[in-house]
Amino acid sequence: MVSRWTDGVHAVTVPGRPPRLAVMPRDETTSSPLEATTTLILLVRHGQTPTTGTVLPGRAPGLHLSEAGVEQAGRVAERLAALPIAAIYASPLERTLETARPTSARTGMPVLEDEGLMEGDFGDWTGARLADLYRKPEWKTVQQRPSAFRFPEGESFVEIRDRMAATLERLRHAHDGGTVVCFSHADPIRVAVSDAMGTPLDRFQRLSIGPCSVSALSYQDGHDPVVLTVNSTQDTLAQLRAS
Repeated sequence: MVSRWTDGVHAVTVPGRPPRLAVMPRDETTSSPLEATTTLILLVRHGQTPTTGTVLPGRAPGLHLSEAGVEQAGRVAERLAALPIAAIYASPLERTLETARPTSARTGMPVLEDEGLMEGDFGDWTGARLADLYRKPEWKTVQQRPSAFRFPEGESFVEIRDRMAATLERLRHAHDGGTVVCFSHADPIRVAVSDAMGTPLDRFQRLSIGPCSVSALSYQDGHDPVVLTVNSTQDTLAQLRAS
């Protein structure tokens, strides 16, 4: 363990773990520093599939990555390997598990399935062609007032938001001070990032989350989450731990 002070900030470094920062308290009656531990959550959308951009697959089983998606999963694994990953979680669907496996192979961390990261339950719309959905009168509500919409026989966007918020809160406390990678789906990630930004649910459609993009949320106890990056597909991720 390495311990040092710089400009009133106490940095404690343990090999194999991210640094922990402790700021000296202003209360002179307190003898020990107050630790401020940062937990990093990385939200990764699964790679491209044969139906990306044309079909609303939802939770239907049997959808796998396309050749392009496999290549994307390999590239994002290289980017994620620049960080000290504490845990890898994925939605139980095939396309997310296949996207997570190259990162698991590079880091030596197992992929843990988590239902909380699941795609939205699109109910009767599952498997529908997007071109057909665009013609439905309800599509305007999906785009402009999603907080008032529930997929027929499926989830509402409010339920997706609450599910993702509870899942990320649970995972960040389970890995306090670490970097956690969560492989999920476009709408759950967009809703989660929008919620972390404090943006109303009815504005989440303004966010774009591409295949194998990385969005990063930073958490400290007692503070609102900080959004470090959204829909990142090119830049190095190593600087996130320096933010």
